[in-house]
Amino acid sequence: MTQDDLFGGPVEGGAPAPDSGPEPVPGPDAPLAARMRPRTLDELKGQRALLGPGGSLRGRIESGRISSMILWGPPGCGKTTLARLLAGYVDAAFEPISAVTAGVAAIREVTARARTRLETSGRRTIVFCDEIHRFNKGQQDAFLPHVESGTITLIGATTENPSFEVVRPLLSRAPIVLLEPLDAADVREILTDALHDAERGLGGQGLEADEDALATLAAAADGDARRALGALEVAAELARTRGGRIDAAAATDALQHRFAVYDKGGEERYTLISALHKSIRGGDADAALYWLARMLEGGEEPLYLARRLVRIASEDVGLAAPQALSITLAAERAYRFLGSPEGELALAEAVVFLAAAPKSNAVYVAFGRARELAQETPGLGVPLHLRNAPTREMKALGYGDGYRYDPDEPGGVAAQSYLPDALVGRRLYAPLERGQEAGVRERLESFRRLREAGAAEEPSP
Repeated sequence: MTQDDLFGGPVEGGAPAPDSGPEPVPGPDAPLAARMRPRTLDELKGQRALLGPGGSLRGRIESGRISSMILWGPPGCGKTTLARLLAGYVDAAFEPISAVTAGVAAIREVTARARTRLETSGRRTIVFCDEIHRFNKGQQDAFLPHVESGTITLIGATTENPSFEVVRPLLSRAPIVLLEPLDAADVREILTDALHDAERGLGGQGLEADEDALATLAAAADGDARRALGALEVAAELARTRGGRIDAAAATDALQHRFAVYDKGGEERYTLISALHKSIRGGDADAALYWLARMLEGGEEPLYLARRLVRIASEDVGLAAPQALSITLAAERAYRFLGSPEGELALAEAVVFLAAAPKSNAVYVAFGRARELAQETPGLGVPLHLRNAPTREMKALGYGDGYRYDPDEPGGVAAQSYLPDALVGRRLYAPLERGQEAGVRERLESFRRLREAGAAEEPSP
C-alpha cells in the first residue's frame, strides 16, 4: 500500500478547526519548544515530500480525508505536531494516549468516548498513540475492532521500526508513514523564527545571535527541533549575562547541556552499529572511526562494540587476514584491563585494522552451506575408516579399517575421503584470492591433488 492509499474516508472535514480537547496554549514560562509548536502545515518545517506543495499527504489533508497511520521518525521531527494538525484540518476530536503510562483500560475509555461522540454528534475522533511500540501485542490488538469499525482513526507515533514493533494486523489497517529528520537548514530556520517571534519566542527580549552561533546550534541538533530550541533557550539565558548577544561561545556552552542522540535499546543503536559494520566492510577507516565515536559518545557499552568487532573479524575479514581475530580479541581484553577512556583506543585500533584488512567472507559462506547440508542429511553415517575403535568389538565391526595416517603418507596427505560416501566430492569452501586466503586456497588445492593422485595409483579391488 502506498502513502497515497492512506487517505480514503473514515474522517472527513474541511478547513482547520480546534479539536474538542484543545491543548492549553503554552504560557510565557513554558519551554520554548512548546511555545513554538507549529500551528499550521506551513509552519511545520521539513517533510517536503509529504507535506510540501504537491506532497503525497498535503493534498489529502487539505481535502479533509484521512485514515489510520503509523508515523515513524526520529525524535523532534514533528510526529506529534503533525497528528494535532491533522485533527484540526478535519475537525476531529483529538484524544492523546501514551503507551508509556496507559494500558488496555485507557484504550477502552478513549474508544468509549469516541463511540459516544460519534453517536451523539457525528464527530470523528483521532486517537494519537505516542510511542505505540511500547504497547504489547494484546494492547495493540485492543485498537483493531475500533479502527475497523471506524469508531476511531488511529495515528501511532514511534521512533522504532514499526515492521518489528507493531503487530501485523494493525499495520495492515494503519500503514507506515516515514518522517525524515530535519536537515540543518530547516533547524536553522526554526531557530531564526524563535529568535524573532515576539508573541511566542524570544523576539521581545532584545537578543541578537551571530550566524556561526545559529549554525553551531543547528548542526548539533541532529535533526531534532526540540533539542535545537532547548539549546537556544539555554544560550539565550547565558547571553543575557554576557551583553545580550548569542555568540559561538554561548552556543557551545549551551550545548554542554544537551544529551546524545542515542538510545541503547532502540532503533538508533542498530542503525549505528550497521553503519559501523558496513564502513569496516567497505574499507573506510575514517567513517568507521566516526561511527565508533558516535556510539561511544552516546553511552554505548564498549564491550558490546568489542563483541561486534570480533564478529566482523570472523565474518568479513576471515582467513584473508586471520590475525584480525587475535587483534579484536586483544582489544576486548585491553578494554577490560584499562576501562574507559583509555581502553577505547584499543577498540579504535581494532576498527582501523579491520577496515584496512583484505576481506573474505568465504568461511562465513562455507559454514552456512555446511549447516544447510547438515540439516538436509542428518542420517548419513560416519565412514567406517574414520571411526574410532577403542574396543575389540568395535574393531571386529570394521571400525577404523582402512584408515591411513596422513603424516606417514607421501606429501603428508593420504588418498582417502573424509565425507560420507553420498557427499564425496562436494565443495563447500571456496577461498578467495585475497590476502593470506590466497595461500590457504593454494594449500587446500595441493592437498586435494595429492589425495586424487594417490587414489588414482591405488589398484582397483
